[in-house]
Amino acid sequence: MAVVGRALLFIAFAVSVWGLAATLAGIKTGRRDIALSGRRAMPVLMTLLIGAFVVLEIAFLRDDFSFQVVATHSSTTTPTLYKAAATWSSQEGSLLLWAMLLTIWSTIALRSIRGRLTEVVPVATAVLFTLSAFFVGMTVFLANPFTTLAQVPLEGTGLNPLLRHASMMIHPPALYSGYTLFSIPFAFAIGALVTKRVGADWLLATRRFALGAWLALGLGILLGARWSYTELGWGGYWAWDAVENAALLPWLLGTAYLHSATIQEKRGMLKIWNVSLVLGAGVLSILGTFLVRSGILSSIHAFVEPGATLRWLFVALIVIELVVSVGLVISRRGLLKTEHNLDSLLSRESFFLAQNLILVALAFVVMWGTFFPLISEAITGTKSSVGPPWFDQYVGPLALVLVGLTGIGPLVAWRRSGLKELGRSIAKPAAFAVVVGAILALSNADIRGDWAALLLFTLAALVAGTVTQEFARGVKARRAMAAESAPVALVHLVQRNRRRYGGYVVHFGFALLLCGVAASSSFQRITEVPLKVGQTVNTRGYAITYERPTATVTSENVSLGAELAVKHNGKADGSFDTSKSWYPANATATVGDAFAGETETDVGLRAGALRDLWAAVEPDTSRIMPLADSIDKKFGNLTPVARAVGISAVARAYLRNPPPATFRIVVSPLVTWIWAGGIVVALGGLIAIWPPGEPVRRRFRVPSSIRGGSGPA
Repeated sequence: MAVVGRALLFIAFAVSVWGLAATLAGIKTGRRDIALSGRRAMPVLMTLLIGAFVVLEIAFLRDDFSFQVVATHSSTTTPTLYKAAATWSSQEGSLLLWAMLLTIWSTIALRSIRGRLTEVVPVATAVLFTLSAFFVGMTVFLANPFTTLAQVPLEGTGLNPLLRHASMMIHPPALYSGYTLFSIPFAFAIGALVTKRVGADWLLATRRFALGAWLALGLGILLGARWSYTELGWGGYWAWDAVENAALLPWLLGTAYLHSATIQEKRGMLKIWNVSLVLGAGVLSILGTFLVRSGILSSIHAFVEPGATLRWLFVALIVIELVVSVGLVISRRGLLKTEHNLDSLLSRESFFLAQNLILVALAFVVMWGTFFPLISEAITGTKSSVGPPWFDQYVGPLALVLVGLTGIGPLVAWRRSGLKELGRSIAKPAAFAVVVGAILALSNADIRGDWAALLLFTLAALVAGTVTQEFARGVKARRAMAAESAPVALVHLVQRNRRRYGGYVVHFGFALLLCGVAASSSFQRITEVPLKVGQTVNTRGYAITYERPTATVTSENVSLGAELAVKHNGKADGSFDTSKSWYPANATATVGDAFAGETETDVGLRAGALRDLWAAVEPDTSRIMPLADSIDKKFGNLTPVARAVGISAVARAYLRNPPPATFRIVVSPLVTWIWAGGIVVALGGLIAIWPPGEPVRRRFRVPSSIRGGSGPA
């Protein structure tokens, strides 16, 4: 099987080089038939890489430890679903996944755009083949997933315990889909600049790919936050980690681009701005992949340390993309002049531009904070870093402004809007927002004491009011033209303008998500306390009692934990468990080593619409380690069965005489709103990206006021 995989990769590399060479030859000679032969190599390349990836997946699922990557990232005791996910936990597998996804999206893009943009497509194809050849070449020469071992081990090392989470089945593929999808508009932007075809055609042709990239990357970010919240045992979901930030950067630029692209389509404005955003998102996508796998910045998400050659190749690619992008934008600046100027500061164009500036400012803040350790080391020789308080100091105010603009922007007319007209449009949403803000301030002392959170909730209510009003107006207008019920009118309204109303749903979900972030950040209560069995800790109206210890021994790990009983406002409110597991690296190690391997925290979580109750335990193993050591000294090298018996004996000793355990108890308001808001955002994105169906044909009833008559004709 390894031979088949290697052969597929070598052939894929040859096909990618051929595709690039043929495409460039077609461009240089003007021979469309040669360029077409190069373009037809893309689906062949896709098929080869899918085949190679399937071979690797089969090796993981069959526990084929002759593959080095399987031996170091899986084991016979790893659950089947995690064996499948282990493929992209490795350096080799993740690069193969990246290359495969890129060719899939490239094939779809080239097929969907065939017959259009005849001058732009060959250059874009050459860019996509260049990226494909780069990543396939790395899997062939530097990180080959089909390297085999001379001596095949009986057991593998196993998957990193931190990756044993359901979201890991989707999180990395979603992130890589976002990164690779951004390569499509990036390639076509390069093609448009090279061929001087800088109108809106390339933008329209790649709009769905840009939206797909934004949606996939957003889903990946959300799943990563959920993984952090339920797996890492610290009680949060976002730590401004370098790899987290690397995924956020292209998403922010992509968000800005999706807004400003509308202005170019409607008014022929912001051409330099749009092409710069697309190119920037493409470069940052490569940068995000680099940070995940380079280890150049400290990150809990960086599981692999590559060789120096691979690291410098990534740097070279990023530098080349930057130089080419900046050079093309500067050289084509005359062609990228705007066709119209802003007619008024009180216009939808102005609000879209203001949103773009805020989003780019957010990206700058995130990038500066992320790379500050490298900047400080280059200037002072000392690697210093900034923490979450620094990010919050700048991101918080910018987010408030962004939510405010999101609430007002849809109410402002294109080109020019009068104050009276805007006042009439904003009156009801503003009144709703003020009422919500007043109710929150009067009913909750915590909110009343935090002006930033109160302002965010008020602005989020403004967004909700605006979205509701826009949907209500649209339904009312449609019902005035067609004999439809309100639900039917709503469905047809969205069908006829998916992009607009999908965007409104995204805005509503985003406001909901930010409310969850604000509440959980501002009003979270963290209690860290040692408890003996039977002792209770009180926090935010909850009484949490350490009922009894738990212990579980399996062939894969040993787990020590606790069962907690909960009372809320004096009333019994059920129970939940939390534990910590150890995964020894060597199955034939000593009994003591069973408690010294890699660890995983299984948090206890009681999720609710208004608040989450979260708990993590840190068992004290100091009392049981002498027993483990005495067994090792007394019996020496144990057979696996005897070692399992010894570990079980130690676990039973822990249950008989449990020492105090340290608990981290977190009460977080509205965390569920983050996940709910993310689902709403994804729904809005799907509505916007979904291709339009056949036109809806209906018999319209024209109102008598329009006909001039008093009854039906």
